[in-house]
Amino acid sequence: MRILHIYKDYHPVFGGIENHLRWLAKAQAARGHDVTVLVTNPAGLRTTMGSEQGVQVIRAARFATLASTPLSLALPLIHAQQNPDIVHLHFPYPLGELSEWLLRRGRAAVMTYHSDVVRQERFLTLYGPILKRVLRQMDAILATSEPYIESSPWLQPLAHKCVVVPLAIDVTRFNAFQHARVATIRRRFPGPLLLFVGRLRYYKGLDYLIQAMQSLEATLLIIGAGPEAARLGAMSYELGVAHKVHFLGDISDDLLPAYYQAADIFVLPSSHRSEAFGIVLLEAMAAGTPLITTELGTGTSWVNQDGVTGLVVPPRDVKALAQAIRSLLADEDLRREMGVRARERARTEFDLPVLVDRVLRVYDEVLV
Repeated sequence: MRILHIYKDYHPVFGGIENHLRWLAKAQAARGHDVTVLVTNPAGLRTTMGSEQGVQVIRAARFATLASTPLSLALPLIHAQQNPDIVHLHFPYPLGELSEWLLRRGRAAVMTYHSDVVRQERFLTLYGPILKRVLRQMDAILATSEPYIESSPWLQPLAHKCVVVPLAIDVTRFNAFQHARVATIRRRFPGPLLLFVGRLRYYKGLDYLIQAMQSLEATLLIIGAGPEAARLGAMSYELGVAHKVHFLGDISDDLLPAYYQAADIFVLPSSHRSEAFGIVLLEAMAAGTPLITTELGTGTSWVNQDGVTGLVVPPRDVKALAQAIRSLLADEDLRREMGVRARERARTEFDLPVLVDRVLRVYDEVLV
């Protein structure tokens, strides 16, 4: 099968969608499919192409970025030259969606709907009517959780086209215990350890977690970089918690599993529904780490089952967040039980082979 994935960025650009696209494309290629990924080139005004782990990656020259959307004249021109069986769009990326809407290159087209457009409301006022047409044109829409279909104003009217296909990870990478590295991390940072991993963006809710640290006897490790890093660092000093909040920046993929395994609790305190799923939750679950998330009406509290794999609290509520952390830190047996259930849920529901099977099943159905 000839598969064409279209999005704005690809590895080594760091992000949840970028990681998902990389793992899915690589796994599909490993099963013998002809897989091409068409994205834009973060280096600018030059188109590059090459094979990466069995995947043909084309990075179209980009000339500007507007409202987090890379602009590229080359991308639709390259798109027009492709002859795939399936075009697989990854939303949101308006240029890619418009290109497929106009060109209709595949025998069938599907879209993984990763998240509503939340912050760029003015842009959505202009793009909304076109988006409705793009969505109606899709042969299938892959939603990452049932709650997202129910809560998204864009997906609700098209629920009959939606198929729930959760995101996934390579579970074995995170559940193979790294004893020496975990011991090193625990020697370096006094416990108990709280962990956050992700891009430091407005919707991640780190303001509330840093405020909660004022009343907690714990150490918070923050892995990741992003536009909020400087402000959050200054905030930790202003609140007098800088000695127990450590910003580690981006770390290597090789070291990441050990940090999940060293943590007593993984916290994703997201404040807005831009947090549609939370792949980092799957990584923490695979490592056997209990979770604390917020109820946003998205996939985060569907992935993390309240009272089973962790706790779910209201968003933007410092007291509730601090109390949930305290209650889990005080009960080692409960943390251990939740970690075991989290690891099992990751293995059965969110492992990469399960995702590939589900996606290929959708492809087969729409190609009939």
